[in-house]
Amino acid sequence: MAVNLATIESVTKVYGTRALLDGVSLGVSEGDRIGVVGRNGDGKTTLIRMLAKLEEPDGGRITHVGGVEMAVLTQHDSLDPEATIRHEVIAGRADHEWLGDSRIRDIIEGLFGGLDLPGFPDGLDTVIGPLSGGERRRIALAKLLLGSPDLIVLDEPTNHLDVEGIAWLAQHLQNRRSALVCVTHDRWFLDQVCTRMWDVQHGSVHEYEGGYSDYVFARAERSRIEATEEQKRQNLARKELAWLRRGAPARTSKPRYRIEAANALIADVPEPRDKSELMKFANARLGRTVFEVENITVKAGPKLLLEDVTWQLGPGERIGLLGVNGAGKTSLLRALRDAYTSEGDIQPASGVVKVGKTVRLAYLSQEVAELEPTTRVLQAVEQVRSRVDLGKGREMSAGQLCEQFGFGKDKQWTPVGDLSGGERRRLQLLRLLMDEPNVLFLDEPTNDLDIETLNQLEDLLDGWPGSMIVISHDRFFIERTTDVTYALLGDRRMRMLPNGVDEYLQRRAAMAAAAAAAASAAASVASGATGAAAGGAEDSAPALSGGDLRAAKKELQKLERQIAKLDQKESKLHSQLAEHAADFSKVAELDSQLRAVREEKEELEMTWLELAEQV
Repeated sequence: MAVNLATIESVTKVYGTRALLDGVSLGVSEGDRIGVVGRNGDGKTTLIRMLAKLEEPDGGRITHVGGVEMAVLTQHDSLDPEATIRHEVIAGRADHEWLGDSRIRDIIEGLFGGLDLPGFPDGLDTVIGPLSGGERRRIALAKLLLGSPDLIVLDEPTNHLDVEGIAWLAQHLQNRRSALVCVTHDRWFLDQVCTRMWDVQHGSVHEYEGGYSDYVFARAERSRIEATEEQKRQNLARKELAWLRRGAPARTSKPRYRIEAANALIADVPEPRDKSELMKFANARLGRTVFEVENITVKAGPKLLLEDVTWQLGPGERIGLLGVNGAGKTSLLRALRDAYTSEGDIQPASGVVKVGKTVRLAYLSQEVAELEPTTRVLQAVEQVRSRVDLGKGREMSAGQLCEQFGFGKDKQWTPVGDLSGGERRRLQLLRLLMDEPNVLFLDEPTNDLDIETLNQLEDLLDGWPGSMIVISHDRFFIERTTDVTYALLGDRRMRMLPNGVDEYLQRRAAMAAAAAAAASAAASVASGATGAAAGGAEDSAPALSGGDLRAAKKELQKLERQIAKLDQKESKLHSQLAEHAADFSKVAELDSQLRAVREEKEELEMTWLELAEQV
């Protein structure tokens, strides 16, 4: 029988006149992996802080079993700013000691991208004080995971991690024996890691078995049976469940919810987006040209990020942009934005960006725009426009859109200065959409947004007719809101990925394996040369000779060039499909060409992967 590690009994927590938690009783046992969800401000962080005894309840009690070791990642770390990363993470271990420990190597490579900590000026000897909040958070997480606690409590662990880092962390936590309680808005992560859910709502906590998909189904079914939720929330939950069930097969590793009941619940729910209707509307609003990029080079200061890139964003296209940190995702969007705002006068370092004459661009950057602190929420929205046309005959007032974004009638009169970071992010998004753009650039739009707000944003974007580029480390949001995925893999090129995020992770893993193999072969050759010079014993030969290795690398580069050309051809075919949407015979011809291109590209990619493994 599993031991109960921590118990919450009839706990109450009051802030001002509001009962944040009211008579809550919960328990965490050995082997539990619990995800905590709920709206911002409903008490998720307060709940886990009290569970960890970092904060006292106003009523009730928290008990831990004797001898339980707990590790906690809060939103504010306690790292010594004067110390180095080596001091905080490696904690006095000699290099030969920690380098010989596969567990330590795996954690450092998983969270920092390599044992030499690329991106940190002095590697492990970098002083912590000047680092950003995101860099400090990764250090705190690495320090925590190197321990062996019985219970791990994490508050937003995926913040500041890229897609690869999140995938690594999910796998790492799955393989650990420690119990886990985790607050996060990353729905893919919840599905991969958690086996139970705590839903914090209006002072209470509802428990659900299973991961995020199971939780969505149970919540939707509960709303239907009990009829306690408003119709809008029921529809949103059913729509999200339809997306989960119809998407990639078994979005969880083990689909535990009842498939028959789920299918009955979503039987009359249409696909999230009517793509053909939206494409027609987008063509009418945008014409043929949106953004066309020809042989551009993008730099950040002296650093070359993208070189000789040709690509285009067509009317109605929804593109997800993935890439390693520093590969140039944000810089690319800024180059396109600058060409738009300067009406073509400002261009990248080389090449040309053409902007359609009818483009109305809205750019959500990672920085939250500052507003006058005394301005009320509704006033801030009405400063842009009092009503907004969402297309297909849908129109909303500023107040109605505020409510859809979680600003109820009372909250609409709250001064902007009193809003939380997540609420300000919501307000920023709201003001962008009120300006009726037909092209959206969203750079990390999910930062600080709770799951319910993400659902509402996704629902709103489902019916939004225009072109869109989304940069996000939230895998669920990327897959939910976009139709095509492109990647910047750090090699100054841009590639279309037909298989989306899964293909991105496969390519990154293959690149890492190829780099490691090449480094190992080079080290082996160097070792052999040294041994021969010293007259030592016969050395074992590397898997590939020096000549074979060079030939293999050349072939890899040739394959990459061929794949890049097919990416461009595929992109042009997509644009031609949109252009000739009303000509069915032409569409059939183009579709046949597109399938042939995809088949050829898949064969080349498979050859690339096989060759990379040999290297």
